[in-house]
Amino acid sequence: MNVEELYERALSLRHEGRYPEAQAAFQEVLGKAPFHTKSRWQLALIQGFLGDFEGSLEALRTLAFEEPDDLDVRYDLGMTYMMLAMNEEACAEFSAILAVDPNHENARRQIVYC
Repeated sequence: MNVEELYERALSLRHEGRYPEAQAAFQEVLGKAPFHTKSRWQLALIQGFLGDFEGSLEALRTLAFEEPDDLDVRYDLGMTYMMLAMNEEACAEFSAILAVDPNHENARRQIVYC
């Protein structure tokens, strides 16, 4: 399988809630493409799904710093902040997203809580 096929397989596993298998599959993608942003993003989300909220937050922060134009990563970082009651940080992320894309539907929905 090529990298994108592996990624799609891993994403399917994640959507099915098969998180340990999805983690292994995303790691396999990263073995072939170490800077595959989407796989790193999905691994960070899975950390949170498995209860490692601090690890998930740190991974999302790192990825958002490295990929500041990736609005999906920034949105999930904002949502993670929100879930951890870090409202100022969440609002800053949603505002930053809307500065780039004023029509970002999800950020527009969340900014009303700021």
